[in-house]
Amino acid sequence: MPDAFTVLWTHDTCRALRKAGRVGERPPVAYSGVHQSLPTWSGARAGDEAYALHVNRCEVFVVSRMRVINTERGNCCGPAQVTWQDPPFPGHDDWWMLGAGGCGASAVHVDATPVRFDTPIPGDLLPTLTWRNARGKTRNLKYVVDGRLEHSVSLQGFYQLTSESAAALAGLVGGVQ
Repeated sequence: MPDAFTVLWTHDTCRALRKAGRVGERPPVAYSGVHQSLPTWSGARAGDEAYALHVNRCEVFVVSRMRVINTERGNCCGPAQVTWQDPPFPGHDDWWMLGAGGCGASAVHVDATPVRFDTPIPGDLLPTLTWRNARGKTRNLKYVVDGRLEHSVSLQGFYQLTSESAAALAGLVGGVQ
């Protein structure tokens, strides 16, 4: 059974997506990194899913569901950088805002639902969302008060969902294509 993860997209990322006119389009790629400037998609394999989340005014939204195709640099990425001035992934310039310029960025090719900002996670579901670490220990989302997320710190990163929480998010995204 494939695993499911969450990744938080910041206000800057989402603002850049809107400004570039990417709302309604399917990202072909996301980026993983070795520095805290990008989430490290460690543990993600082909077939796994990642839910891109965004927090706006204490409300959490599912922006896109991405199914990992592969984590290899492909021909679609364009030539690798020769100098620091060269674009890192010229074949994916339309999606640079997802982290192409991040420290140690590597491409994660995905089959994704369209980027959208109108799929909120219901407030009663937030406190039930659960993540599992590599040792099998689970944790819930912190700072949920009256169905609103007061601080997004516990979403920052790339975290594996439990199967129940993955099913709940899949149900929200449902038939969104």
